[in-house]
Amino acid sequence: MFVYILKRLLATIPVLLIVAIFVFLLLRLTPGDPAAILAGDAATPAQLERIRDRLGLNDPLHIQFVTWFGQMLKGDLGTSLISNTDVLDMVRDRLGPTINIAVMTIIISVALAVPMGVIAAWRHRTWIDFAVMSFSVLGFSVPVFVIGYILIQVFAIELRWVPVQGYASPSDGIGAFFSRAILPSLTLATIYVALIARMTRASMLEVLGEDYVRTARAKGVRENVVLFRHALRNAAVPILTIIGTGFALLISGVVVTESVFNIPGIGRLTVDAILARDYPVIQAMILLTAGIYVMVNLIVDVSYSFFDPRIRY
Repeated sequence: MFVYILKRLLATIPVLLIVAIFVFLLLRLTPGDPAAILAGDAATPAQLERIRDRLGLNDPLHIQFVTWFGQMLKGDLGTSLISNTDVLDMVRDRLGPTINIAVMTIIISVALAVPMGVIAAWRHRTWIDFAVMSFSVLGFSVPVFVIGYILIQVFAIELRWVPVQGYASPSDGIGAFFSRAILPSLTLATIYVALIARMTRASMLEVLGEDYVRTARAKGVRENVVLFRHALRNAAVPILTIIGTGFALLISGVVVTESVFNIPGIGRLTVDAILARDYPVIQAMILLTAGIYVMVNLIVDVSYSFFDPRIRY
């Protein structure tokens, strides 16, 4: 298994390098002058030229890439053109809320969706299966902001159980954090519960028809053991893929939900940077998103070894 993990780690290096080259060229070759954005409309040509020299924009393209790539390897992602703040500090400040909401969303989604999918497959073509599939269709169909506003209206305005908007860090207290994170997490979990439950049901239906499942039942193994120890273990690979992809998407930032609940996360930072044409921040966000997807896929691939014994050798 160590050799397998090492191969997967080495395979991520060219992927990240290609992403870095793509990000650099994309922002350098798109219309627009970072010097003009930084200097403002009243800048003179001489002032623009001095800013370009300071930013290294007058250097050849390959020199700019080598300089930028070397700074990135040192952890220097540049300075925001708008706020004149270190980009790494901006990302660090926004990453905490996004990760906390993402973790809570995935925990809720997996805790609800996996049992729902298993039971729906076990009771195939019954009212339970129909109810789970109906919820899955509903979860995919209703826009996320509609779900968010409904939850706000019911639990925050009518019942007044939780605040309407805002975010509190776990360091501010578990109660304060939970009361502000539960509604956005439930809003996002609605979609992921529908997705994971549907995938779990489909995978379990394939596995429940296998010979080893019939053999286990013929030997008198308890049904819950057959479902959750034997069948679910062998159906876990596509489920893990969906969970990993969903987690990467959540960490990359969910703009609509962050806007509805006024959460200072990665998604809102990305949108603000795009609207302001803040190139260093945009570069950092694209690199962060690519890195998250690569690392999550690596973790999912490694986790396959616990369900597929052939990978261990």
